[in-house]
Amino acid sequence: QVQLVESGGGLVQAGGSLRLSCAASGRTFSMYVMGWFRQAPGKEREFVAAINWSGVTTYSADSVKGRFTISRDNAKNTVYLQMNSLKPEDTAVYYCAADKAMVLRPRTTKSAYDYWGQGTQVIVSS
Repeated sequence: QVQLVESGGGLVQAGGSLRLSCAASGRTFSMYVMGWFRQAPGKEREFVAAINWSGVTTYSADSVKGRFTISRDNAKNTVYLQMNSLKPEDTAVYYCAADKAMVLRPRTTKSAYDYWGQGTQVIVSS
């Protein structure tokens, strides 16, 4: 079992930056693909970014490419989402997730992920 705890959300003006963190429990964190998803009010939860176990391979949704960067520190059991040039449409609850399958490439569908955090709210004002 893995427990995930997100932090770093908040209120920011458009054009600003936030850094989300997700701290994981357990010894096997370094083996998991990690992902970030978000869910805006009235919308489906959508993929934002994912990173493989080593941190070498990352994927990002088209809507955040060039603005958001996912990274991880396996020594600290933590994955990060650096969000720059934030837009009002980035407003959502952001969730961290872990995929325990031994896959070569990060997956982008929420059904692939086995463990989820409780989410952290990000609000971007215009």
